[in-house]
Amino acid sequence: MTTHAFQAFTTPSLPIRGRAETFPVRRIYCVGRNYADHAVEMGHDPDKEPPFFFQKNPDNLVTTGTFPYPPATNDVHHEIELVVALAKGGTDIPAASALNAVFGYAIGLDMTRRDLQGEAKKLGRPWATGKAFEHSAPISDIVPVATIGHPAAGAISLSINGETRQSGDLAQMIWKTAEVIAHLSGLFELAPGDLIMTGTPAGVGPVARGDRLVGAIEGLGTLAVTVV
Repeated sequence: MTTHAFQAFTTPSLPIRGRAETFPVRRIYCVGRNYADHAVEMGHDPDKEPPFFFQKNPDNLVTTGTFPYPPATNDVHHEIELVVALAKGGTDIPAASALNAVFGYAIGLDMTRRDLQGEAKKLGRPWATGKAFEHSAPISDIVPVATIGHPAAGAISLSINGETRQSGDLAQMIWKTAEVIAHLSGLFELAPGDLIMTGTPAGVGPVARGDRLVGAIEGLGTLAVTVV
C-alpha cells in the first residue's frame, strides 16, 4: 500500500446525464482559433494555420454554476465551446476511426484572462497564466454518445444577462472533431478521461461580477454560470 506524504487529492470529475456514475477527468486539451470568424477577430488568417493546442488543468473545472472573478486581471473573456469527452485513447489515431474514442459531449466555457494572454503573446511566452487559472473551465454534465450521437452541426451561442454575445454553428469548425482527435493524438498519447475543448465562434468579450452567462449548444441544452 502506497503511503503519501500528505492527503492525496481527489480526481476531478463531471456528472454524466442520466447516470449515477461520474466521468473522471485526466487532462483538458483546448484547440485554439478553430472557427474562422474568431480567428479573424483575433487578428489571424484561418486559411494558413494548422490546429494548435494548449491545456487547462483538471482542477480548473467548475460544476457549481459560479465563476469567481480571478485575481491579477481586469479583462476576463468568455468563450463558449463544444467539449469532447474521451472513453478511449492512443497515439496516431486515424481520423476515420477517431469518433470511436468519444464517450460523449458537453458544453464548456474557456474563461480567459485576456490581458495576461495578450502580454504572453507579445513576449512569445506560454499562455498558462491567461488560460489555466483556477475556475477557468466551467463545464456542463456530459451527454453520452448513445444519447446525442456525434454533433457535427447545430447552433452554439452564449448570452450575458439575456443579450446574445456569441452565435455560430458547430458546422463552422475549421477542424472537425475527428480531425482534432487525430491531430492531437499525433502530439500526445490520449487516454480515457481526457477532455477536448474544440474552439469558440466569434463574439468573445469581457465579463463582470454579477453577470449571468448562459451557453447553449443544440442537442446538449444549456450551461448557466454566474460571475461572482
